[in-house]
Amino acid sequence: MDYQVHASAIVDEGAQIGSGSRVWHFVHVCGGARIGKGVSLGQNVFVGNKVVIGDNCKVQNNVSVYDNVTLEDGVFCGPSMVFTNVYNPRSLIERKNDYRDTLVKTGATLGANCTIVCGVTIGEYAFVGAGAVINKSVPAYALMVGVPARQIGWMSEYGEQLALPVSGEGSAQCSHTSAVYVLNNNQLSKQDGVA
Repeated sequence: MDYQVHASAIVDEGAQIGSGSRVWHFVHVCGGARIGKGVSLGQNVFVGNKVVIGDNCKVQNNVSVYDNVTLEDGVFCGPSMVFTNVYNPRSLIERKNDYRDTLVKTGATLGANCTIVCGVTIGEYAFVGAGAVINKSVPAYALMVGVPARQIGWMSEYGEQLALPVSGEGSAQCSHTSAVYVLNNNQLSKQDGVA
């Protein structure tokens, strides 16, 4: 075994966990889960059977990653943030066939106590602020805050807000990496060949 599991954690038979990953206190990883390399699962994390977690993700304390959630590489899930997988749950009605897929793309940050309502895609390097409620898909690099969440800006891959309008056209340079980002037709992209 080339990953670490705390004695209080439960990793069900069949779970796939990549090298260098760390599974901390009171974590439960179900048997169908697929977890990449260099992943950190904080205290009291739950990972369902139909979950894929990419390489180098950090899932902080008290997060449940339920069935039909996929995290690509380098996703940060802040403490006590919430995923759902049924849009209209009822205790008395079985809806396991109604799970909606949620995809969190490479490098995205999901802040502490935010909620991701199922059936959405969070774009690459998007940044969801603490306590926000996401109920629709989020563009790459978007900075989202509030309840329900609204876009208030754009973030660099480094994790700093860029001096750009929410919509329109423009370009900005990340002060930390010198990477240049171009806003065109309300979509942000990192310029090729720069940092």
